[in-house]
Amino acid sequence: MSSQHSRLISLPTYQSVSTSRLKSLYSDFLQQKHSNPTSFASNLEWWRRTLESVVLKGWQSSSYTDVVSADRLILTAAGPSFSEEFRYEGVGRPLSLAGIIAELTENKSYVPLNQFFADSRSIYDPGWLPLRIASLVIGKPIWWALQQLSIVNPDEYVGGHAGDNERWKKVKGQYVVLSLLERAGEGILQKQQAKNGVSLADSLFKLESFKKEYADSALPGLTLSDLDVRVVLKFLERDKGAVAIQGETIKFLAYPGAMNTEITAVDTGILELKTGIENLQAQVNEIQVRIEKFTRDTKQALQTNRKEIALSNLRLRKQAEALLPKRLNSLETLQSTLMRVEAAAGDVEIMRTYETSAATLRAVLQHPLLQREKIDETMEAMASASADAQEIDDAVRAGAGTSLEPDESELEAELQGLVAAAEEERKEAERKQLEKRLAGLRIPSHASEDNWTDHEMDEEYQQVRKAKLAE
Repeated sequence: MSSQHSRLISLPTYQSVSTSRLKSLYSDFLQQKHSNPTSFASNLEWWRRTLESVVLKGWQSSSYTDVVSADRLILTAAGPSFSEEFRYEGVGRPLSLAGIIAELTENKSYVPLNQFFADSRSIYDPGWLPLRIASLVIGKPIWWALQQLSIVNPDEYVGGHAGDNERWKKVKGQYVVLSLLERAGEGILQKQQAKNGVSLADSLFKLESFKKEYADSALPGLTLSDLDVRVVLKFLERDKGAVAIQGETIKFLAYPGAMNTEITAVDTGILELKTGIENLQAQVNEIQVRIEKFTRDTKQALQTNRKEIALSNLRLRKQAEALLPKRLNSLETLQSTLMRVEAAAGDVEIMRTYETSAATLRAVLQHPLLQREKIDETMEAMASASADAQEIDDAVRAGAGTSLEPDESELEAELQGLVAAAEEERKEAERKQLEKRLAGLRIPSHASEDNWTDHEMDEEYQQVRKAKLAE
């Protein structure tokens, strides 16, 4: 079994199909788009998931020598040789791969790379798709007739009779895989949003610092290539409205779609401070590493009785140790400066918010309905309307001879009746309870109730009998 065959078997899509099903997927099924659209859609979806896995794993032919640095968002359709990468023992190579790529491009699962960078419109803008509309509206027999009359180009129809080589001429190139791009973009946004109370400095990056921050975390366990980073930045800027880019400066906006996308001189200055701090921190780390190295080298030289080398290393260590506090002081100064600049910039934003709020409140208060004369007029009108309503209500009641107000004497009588009924129910309940307790007592067989003596009755019976007599 070849390594290529073993690799394909490891893909989930290959593990879930039989050999007969795989032969169908590898056949030229493009004509089924109109004759059997359900089967066509199923085959197309299988290939979409398969190609997505291949790109995500970095298995494309152009990246075999270095899978680690392979593109993770870009499909490279190199031509007919690309089909050979999917050759499967006992099945052969796929015959519809070029048409599949064309169809996935048509339904916007793929976006040609050059078009992705050049187009100012969002990839989510449907635009004008006359070919797609025609393919849905015009039936296959009519399309065939139009082909015969040379009214339409048969090669433009994915199910036409063009040969495989002709198809590859049209689809050869690089494509952005939209599903993977969206996944990477969402991963970056989630990581950025997870920074609670994001400071202004935390929202600003240069290209290199952006790569360092997000290239390894956008897709878990994978590293984005330089081309991937450029693609995802374009996506976040144009299609998601989440970042603003000016030259080498990248700024995460307060929220996606924010109106203010300007990168100001303050932003640039803060980014320079942030970059300087990062560089100085790297120098401090490097100095510490050098001190440790000189210490080890000095010990090793002394162990081998090379005193001159040990003295040289010791001298270099002393120089590094003298330089370290200077760099630490500079680092502390820059960090303090950055904090003050960020605080001042935050104050500016707060004052801008206050100013906007004051202007908004002033505009609301200037509304004609909130003027003093208008308020008095409205309140007088409401009082007059309420008085009119009361007069009408009184007139209606008088005409009907009824009043909505209840008679107080009737209410009092009804209340007394309810109280008496409740008291009667309580006494009846107590009487039944007493009878139940009396029934449970044992009466001596040699005495009647009239001649019982106290010693012949237990204490409970005496209490119950007395309560009964008291009634």
